[in-house]
Amino acid sequence: MIIRIKRLRLRTIIGCNDWEREKKQDVVINVSMETDDESAVKSDDLKDSIDYRETAKRIITEVEKSEFFLLEKLAGFILDMVMENPRVRSATVEVDKPHALRFSESVSLELSAKR
Repeated sequence: MIIRIKRLRLRTIIGCNDWEREKKQDVVINVSMETDDESAVKSDDLKDSIDYRETAKRIITEVEKSEFFLLEKLAGFILDMVMENPRVRSATVEVDKPHALRFSESVSLELSAKR
């Protein structure tokens, strides 16, 4: 089973240039979490699943109060949080930085981890 959180729009300090460090910028986050446990399909009970609401709330809180120089560090920070849940067998995090390059919609970075 795969649970996805799509297009989570947050604001954080991100970038290496002085002007990027002055105010928060938009980032767009996609998270994909895979679990082998499908007991929630039968039980219809949240305790048997990955609580995506709590996962999203934690990502929002932690990202918006943090600062990063690199997308790589931000993606790794989120991936580490997601992988703390023992129900998550593998996860992929994609982070987009809109308007990071002239003539480009965004720059993105994707990281994955498995148990």
